[in-house]
Amino acid sequence: MTSRERVLTALNHRVPDQVPIDFGATTVTGMHATCVAALRDHLGLERRLVKVYEPSQFLGWIDDDLKQVLGIDTEAVAPHKANYGMMLDSWKPYRTYQGLEVLVPGNFNVTVDQNGDTLLHPGGDTSIPPSGRMPAGGYFFDAIIRQKEFREEELDPADNVEEYGLYSDDDLDYLENSVRQAAATGRAVVGKFGSGFGDIATIPGVSLPNPRGIRDVAEWYMSISSRRDYVDAVFSRQCDIMLENLRRLHERVGSLIDVAYLCGTDFGTQTSTFCSLRTFRELWLPYYRRVNNWVHTNTGWKTFKHSCGSVVRFIDSFIESGFDILNPVQISAAGMQPETLKSTYGDRLVFWGGGVDTQQTLSFGGPTEVRDQVRRHCEIFARKGGYVFNTVHNVQAQTPVENIVAMIGAVHEFQGKPGPLAAALR
Repeated sequence: MTSRERVLTALNHRVPDQVPIDFGATTVTGMHATCVAALRDHLGLERRLVKVYEPSQFLGWIDDDLKQVLGIDTEAVAPHKANYGMMLDSWKPYRTYQGLEVLVPGNFNVTVDQNGDTLLHPGGDTSIPPSGRMPAGGYFFDAIIRQKEFREEELDPADNVEEYGLYSDDDLDYLENSVRQAAATGRAVVGKFGSGFGDIATIPGVSLPNPRGIRDVAEWYMSISSRRDYVDAVFSRQCDIMLENLRRLHERVGSLIDVAYLCGTDFGTQTSTFCSLRTFRELWLPYYRRVNNWVHTNTGWKTFKHSCGSVVRFIDSFIESGFDILNPVQISAAGMQPETLKSTYGDRLVFWGGGVDTQQTLSFGGPTEVRDQVRRHCEIFARKGGYVFNTVHNVQAQTPVENIVAMIGAVHEFQGKPGPLAAALR
């Protein structure tokens, strides 16, 4: 099978020739730039600076030579603009706290405060107060909350939709070109074309010079209960924009897209959830259903839902909403045991992730422990298809490179073809 055929077979709940692998197709299935650099060095690939395509999490772009060695079956539709308003062009060198030189977008302009923290500014404009902070010695940026005082009667849902808008002709030209380039690789094409719908990664409005509305994460969570009509109005506007953007994009690229990442709102904590099932069904489900119904009525795309944490009580509702794929499959959270998930939902939902726990095993275990967990989870999740291998969320900074190699090698061994990593494993 080609990579695309392999992924599509798995997405249609059939058994492919081997378990498909994704790394780097989304901003929740990637690797920290330091890990990408370490992996390239470990495998003896050409020395080159890694591009940071997602500044907040400091994710590193996986070039084609590394994709081939790792056996990656997916290809990202790279956005032109990342979070913090960073335009992914005009790349320039940047040195991390750890001394690693990487490439960052041309408008990635920072300042350093008196504590030695690095501050990132919306659109790289250092005349604007910063919207992100990387603590001295750190590895990624946290959003700076810039919530302004407001009067309840003056709240306008349009303010919380300021960063969302209809695609311009230039946007569509760029996306069409990106989709066509991705499709030409022969890998499955994956793109993020959705809206926030309460995603706390987007609530602070880090790309906006002067964010208005409800921009404090804690205030937003309280608003789900205390300002239900306001939140519903925000979602309604976002949904209308999303549907029109999807329609216009589909006119341009048709069936060249295979997977549409529609929403990254997290509903789970390590042991519970951020809201009740009733709240989810009343507030989110109608909008998710509208978007999924449009996609499934008008396209052949599969839809991808990201939610961290213990979301087992929501999975039936995710399926009812129309989602085809669940990520990151946080097997370390309460009630998210692989065997239970697969036996209960595996015929109705594709699991994309869950291959190894990044909180403990991959980060702090040894290669043998990593290899054992990967093989065990592949045996469970890959049964009867419906599985794409990835970790539980992104591979984090300081993950031992030997563990990353052991992880990929274990997948290759499960596939029945040790491949290029065999020598590295010995």
